[in-house]
Amino acid sequence: QVQLVQSGGGSVQTGGSLRLSCTIFGYIYVDSCFTWFRQSPGKEREGVALQDDDGSSNYSDSVKGRFTISRDYAKNTLFLEMTSLKPEDTGIYYCAAGPLSCAHLLLPPGRFTYWGQGNRVTVSS
Repeated sequence: QVQLVQSGGGSVQTGGSLRLSCTIFGYIYVDSCFTWFRQSPGKEREGVALQDDDGSSNYSDSVKGRFTISRDYAKNTLFLEMTSLKPEDTGIYYCAAGPLSCAHLLLPPGRFTYWGQGNRVTVSS
């Protein structure tokens, strides 16, 4: 059974930084696609960063240049480094896995099988 266990998040002021972690327990194909999603108040869950099966990354326009997705294969952990945070980055962040490949695209939530429990990120102005 696969479990994704998240840590990190919290509250920061505009311009601050936070790091989210997502540790993978259980067997999952090492070259699967992993994605970080964000659900902001009143909005649908949206993908903001992905690491694809070939190790490449892609980001939504709203976070490009500010967020970095990475993975520590030895620790089986996925990270999301968030810098220059803005109030519109506020929301609950989820890591997700499932597709063997995302074809470098931010896929909708329904395409993912495994989910972390979510971490709240609050950015105040």
